[in-house]
Amino acid sequence: MTGVDFDLATVWAFIIAFAVFAYVVMDGFDLGIGILFPVFEVGPERDKAMNSIAPVWDGNETWLVMGGGGLFAAFPLAYGVVMTALYPPIIAMLLGLVFRGVAFEARWRDPRHRRWWDVAFTGGSIVAAFSQGVILGALLQGVTIEGRAYAGGWLDWLSPFSLLTGISVVCGYALLGATWLIWKTDGGTQNHAFRLAGRFGIATLIAIGAVSLATLNLEYAYREKWLGYPAILLTAQVPMLTAIIAFAFYRSIKKRRDARPFFLALALFLMSFIGLGISMYPYIVPASLTIWDAAAPASSQWFMLVGAAIMIPIILAYTAFSYWVFRGKVAEDGYH
Repeated sequence: MTGVDFDLATVWAFIIAFAVFAYVVMDGFDLGIGILFPVFEVGPERDKAMNSIAPVWDGNETWLVMGGGGLFAAFPLAYGVVMTALYPPIIAMLLGLVFRGVAFEARWRDPRHRRWWDVAFTGGSIVAAFSQGVILGALLQGVTIEGRAYAGGWLDWLSPFSLLTGISVVCGYALLGATWLIWKTDGGTQNHAFRLAGRFGIATLIAIGAVSLATLNLEYAYREKWLGYPAILLTAQVPMLTAIIAFAFYRSIKKRRDARPFFLALALFLMSFIGLGISMYPYIVPASLTIWDAAAPASSQWFMLVGAAIMIPIILAYTAFSYWVFRGKVAEDGYH
């Protein structure tokens, strides 16, 4: 397995990876609530679900902007290739986020059409989550590049593998949404969330296994990183830890813990993210562009690194403060 060379390009790769994972952590559960919305009872249960994310959902997408902006600034070549190759699912994701955001605000201000705003909220959440999974799958399966430019077709991103990763992300976000509601609600809503978490936990674990096996068949390099010796001595720890976390997750569901299922679900995502990093490194566009091929000039990276060193702690502090202020359980009319 390739060693990690901590130069400036690698530092920026870790910053962007951190921003993407922070987005998954922060925005995944509220997209998950949108995905689950149709199975909630119209009225108090839906209102509780919405109120649980109302104070925080808008700021969660800061990390998506940071990840995309960081990719554009630190790895402009990769940004150009990825945007060209994956334009349809990226646009679908952004439109889904727009519909989800507008519906979130409008359902309170236009109660006469709340049923349709709820449909838009669910549809936007599903489209955004599914598109993110498709983008991930399309990157993993590789992008055709000639002369430092995308050379593939309009629909090269569409494949059985990218559809599998799209469905997997939808299942994973639904799991995060259910476990968030376990933590933030009580009574009948919490009981419903426990049932949903158990079902989507199974679906997510199946999806993780299916995507992992399918990834091994995409590239010989992936198989070597995961199954070759001595790399397997390190990489085998990832599925082992995933199994331990899954066991702990279902134990916490059985014991009806409040916060623990949510954090264990996040741990499953972390293991998946680590697996993704093992598969991709040192490529930013697998099999085509390494992080050094796509990197901006060092002077530009240093300049941006100063800004990132200032802004990331501020964003983290603000995020932590907002979640602290709105800690506790949520009632139909807000937090208590």
